[in-house]
Amino acid sequence: MNQVKSRLQALGLLDRAFANATDDDLSTALAALGEEHREAIDQLVGSEASVEGIRSAIVKGRLDGTMETMALVLTDACLADCIEALGDDADHPSSDQLREVVPGLVEKHGLAITQLMLTSTVAGEAPASAIIRDLLKHDDVIKLPPAEPKPFSPIVKGPQVSDEERAAVKAKRQEQKKKKQDDARMRREQAAKARHR
Repeated sequence: MNQVKSRLQALGLLDRAFANATDDDLSTALAALGEEHREAIDQLVGSEASVEGIRSAIVKGRLDGTMETMALVLTDACLADCIEALGDDADHPSSDQLREVVPGLVEKHGLAITQLMLTSTVAGEAPASAIIRDLLKHDDVIKLPPAEPKPFSPIVKGPQVSDEERAAVKAKRQEQKKKKQDDARMRREQAAKARHR
């Protein structure tokens, strides 16, 4: 898989994790932040942090790193607990080791924040990204719900035009086209006469 496609998929997972998090989940995570983390969120949001501000910043910052930074800041405590629980295996955990620590993380931080933390590590290209991505897709405890199908843009129909109106418009266009052709023919004839004088 090429890097761009892999990157877009990782951002897609992170986007799904944010979409899956309720306003209450984000509000609880925000309330639990220390002063430095809160200031970081304020800077990302551009004002005092709120759930609405977070969601707005995420929508605007999907590709510029804002969404990833927001996830990192909101889930820093969960990540620290995950690293502590994994111990020496934190950099290269096995699937079984991750499955062992996930329930404790979910109990302490909630499912949505744990999912957000894991998707954040995938977007951050952690060495265990492939294992984490697999868990987020298939593990009964931590998997993200399937992506919601996005509706196609509606087909915008113009005003209803009767056959008579359509015929009148067509006739007018043909008349304008004939006039332009006649004008062009007259200019050519005048230019030809001017050359022969």
